Amino acid sequence: MNCIIIDDELTARMILKQVFEQVKELNLVGEFSNAIEAIKFLNTTTVDAIFLDIHMPDFSGFDLIQTLKKPPKIVLTTSDRNFAVEAFEYDFVVDYIVKPIELSRFKKSVEKIIAAKAKENNIKTVTHNPTADTDTLYVNIDRRLVKIDIPSIYVVEAKGDYIKVKTEEKNYIVHSPLKKIEEKLPTVSFLKVHRSYIININKIIDIEDNSVLIKQDIVPVSRSNRNELKRRLNLL
Repeated sequence: MNCIIIDDELTARMILKQVFEQVKELNLVGEFSNAIEAIKFLNTTTVDAIFLDIHMPDFSGFDLIQTLKKPPKIVLTTSDRNFAVEAFEYDFVVDYIVKPIELSRFKKSVEKIIAAKAKENNIKTVTHNPTADTDTLYVNIDRRLVKIDIPSIYVVEAKGDYIKVKTEEKNYIVHSPLKKIEEKLPTVSFLKVHRSYIININKIIDIEDNSVLIKQDIVPVSRSNRNELKRRLNLL
């Protein structure tokens, strides 16, 4: 995710940058000592999240929030605990961190950003095609269109120029990139856990370290997708 830092204190920005380097999901594309310069940047560049200080001279963090027409997800970073209630009046403010910022607390903010963006993407998918039959998928096999019940799919595996779609009834080999079927599967049930695998999280039997067991298949889970998988599961 592309992110920027806005904070008038150099030390605060340096600390945040050090924390950023330890969270591989984030890509820092800019840092700004004042809101005006940040607004100029945002007028030409789209970002996924802003880590924003509240107290800044001339133009505060809340002033900037009210200026943005299409704000990304925002995490407020401040030494002042007194604005939390006001902050969460804005839907796009996902977290409020009190300085000094610790890595463990920062990672929780990142998880909240990821969750908020995933929820937003689900809503967009439903809104974009509200009449679509989300329970079926047609694949081209030997010049025939074969109907597959999406809930029966438990694993999709990339194999070169092909994908292997495994279902409760049978398996299908389809000439297609993994990305194409990923766009067709409902994100509420399916998750890409590795560059070569998409799984139906409702079919998981067991999870151990860097893999999941689905039916008789052991599917690897990449480090970058592990937190998202844990977030999507109903953990006790």
